[in-house]
Amino acid sequence: MRRGVYLLPNLFTTGGLFAGFFAIIAAIHDKPVQAAVAVLVAGLLDGLDGRIARLTNTQSDFGTQYDSLSDLISFGMAPALLIYIWSLSALREYGPFIGKVGFAAAFLYAACAALRLARFNTQVGVADKRFFQGLASPAAAGLVVTFVWTCHEFGLTGYDVTWLSLILIVTAGLLMVSNFRYYSFKTLKVGDRVPFLWALVPLGIIVLLAIDLPRHLFVMALLYVVSGPIWTLWNLRRNRLRRERSQTPPPPPGNEPPAP
Repeated sequence: MRRGVYLLPNLFTTGGLFAGFFAIIAAIHDKPVQAAVAVLVAGLLDGLDGRIARLTNTQSDFGTQYDSLSDLISFGMAPALLIYIWSLSALREYGPFIGKVGFAAAFLYAACAALRLARFNTQVGVADKRFFQGLASPAAAGLVVTFVWTCHEFGLTGYDVTWLSLILIVTAGLLMVSNFRYYSFKTLKVGDRVPFLWALVPLGIIVLLAIDLPRHLFVMALLYVVSGPIWTLWNLRRNRLRRERSQTPPPPPGNEPPAP
């Protein structure tokens, strides 16, 4: 058997890993905007490597594991370190115990990202490709870094939004290990014909991003994050109503209304 790895998709994975490493260095040097942009670049490259592997038929177990390790750095460690250095470290001013809460929240997010990626790897090939079980780590990282970037654009420091940062990072971490279902966009067929008005949707998104990139990216990330609980709870309610209707006994014979 020929031994080796596919170069093209792993090249994009390496690029995403470099972007995540750069984000960590930028966060350490108190450059939150550069760190946030680097994580977003890593997310873009992470979306490309899988699609390129499928298009070129160069998928492999090595690529899957390498991609997960890269995601742990870019979407687990980098956002956790960024939000801690930028905001959660300020909780130490409220006392040593509260300071440890900020540290624990950042670690919780990183640990949940690792658990989310491990669960995803065990479900490859058996899970429904249309949906993610739990919030995907790139989406969780996108929520965190766009929040940091948006606050910076509004002139807010990490100290100003410390408690909001704490709620955000804990919520994002727990959503990653939740059972909420999120649409994955993997089965979206971009090559199919669509009505002409659908062509205006990406145009409108591009215009909004050109007007105010960080704010609209944060709104898009927030809408996707809340879509999971809404979609899951709506489906549970619909299935419950369907079961109740199926269990309702039919009316006894002889009670039918007379025929006209």
